[in-house]
Amino acid sequence: MILENISSNKLFEGWHKQYTHPSSVLNCEMRFAIYLPPQANSDNPVPVMYWLSGLTCSDENFMQKAGAQRLAAELGIAIVAPDTSPRGEQVADDDKQAYDLGLGAGFYVNATQAPWNKHYQMYDYIVHELPNLIEANFPVNKQRVISGHSMGGHGALTIGLRNPSLYTSISAFSPICNPINCPWGQKAFTAYLGDDHEAWKAYDSCELLAPLSEHQPILIDQGSQDSFLQTQLKPENLSALVTNKTNYFQLNMREGYDHSYYFISSFIESHMRFHALNLGLLKK
Repeated sequence: MILENISSNKLFEGWHKQYTHPSSVLNCEMRFAIYLPPQANSDNPVPVMYWLSGLTCSDENFMQKAGAQRLAAELGIAIVAPDTSPRGEQVADDDKQAYDLGLGAGFYVNATQAPWNKHYQMYDYIVHELPNLIEANFPVNKQRVISGHSMGGHGALTIGLRNPSLYTSISAFSPICNPINCPWGQKAFTAYLGDDHEAWKAYDSCELLAPLSEHQPILIDQGSQDSFLQTQLKPENLSALVTNKTNYFQLNMREGYDHSYYFISSFIESHMRFHALNLGLLKK
């Protein structure tokens, strides 16, 4: 697969780079960003944290605003940040150019409905195509963790829970926890997946977590002053399901914080160390 490097920046003795590549899964050209810590080389491949961003975002938001590279360099973890949807003139978009459907709003599902199903196969891209590409071209190993924000938090939770053998731990900031019961999710799932609500459940973290007897360690941070908390995010629906489970699950309600990258940058260190601990890079 052809990779084209479009930017390179050195920071904390590692490298942040952006690449484009043709995606056979999404049927368009895609862009992603990768941060390779200074420890990464062919003799020392490092684990990867996949970061999934939220509505309207691209690969750039997290890499430019979260301040995660300092921790990644310290801990020896690569970060991969894909785009949030297929892109290009030929890719379907919402007729009204709404921010919560179409370009920038892939919701990390495999669309089954026309016209979305031609390009919007974000679940397969994140789980299969992108990691295969990363592992074939960069000094990383097959250890993965996954994290994300808002729509990307939804993606991290659902992808992680559906693939426990692929992701050692899961974390999220302000995730959409119960999309089948919120306006963002209902709008997106109706468009991408149709009216079969049973199909929606495969992309709802509450539906996925409820029947599980065990799961990976999960860390969630949520701001108390998030304007989307009550109507869209519903973390209480997820936390209510873990009362009798023995696996690690931590939901932190952060007083006064909102939905922004000010919030993410305030607590990204705890998420990076959480993943490092579960990857065996730190001692308990």
